[in-house]
Amino acid sequence: MTPDRLLRRTAPKGQGSRFLVQGRVFCDTCKAGFETPATTYIEGAKVRVQCRTRATSEKTCSFDGVTDATGTYKILVADEHEHDICESVLISSPDGSCQKIVQGRERAQVFLTHNNGMASDTRFANALGFERKTPFAFCAQLMKQYEEVDV
Repeated sequence: MTPDRLLRRTAPKGQGSRFLVQGRVFCDTCKAGFETPATTYIEGAKVRVQCRTRATSEKTCSFDGVTDATGTYKILVADEHEHDICESVLISSPDGSCQKIVQGRERAQVFLTHNNGMASDTRFANALGFERKTPFAFCAQLMKQYEEVDV
């Protein structure tokens, strides 16, 4: 059964609710620190959605997933987490040339509660990224488009 079908069969809001956390994992092929036109997406990357209490930072739950051929993960998370801090977190990359985690792109916060005005049970996380060991040769030229020009 697909995660989308599971969501259609969810219990009423509150205990027993489910959320689908969706995001992508990329390989920063130019060492830019963000997605560029040269970015590739990683199949088979491991990602975890984990929640912890706001008060004590004690872990309350975690749910693991793996990216598909498009670098997309879809992780089904049980229950409401209104009083928790929940994040998608990078675990590992199967790509030997792209395994270093991009600082600042290793986790993305997601809000897993229905008490926030969002009607959908799907939550989209910011993209998570690994960095290629050596950038592609064309990256220097590509990065010029991101330079600021003083006028």
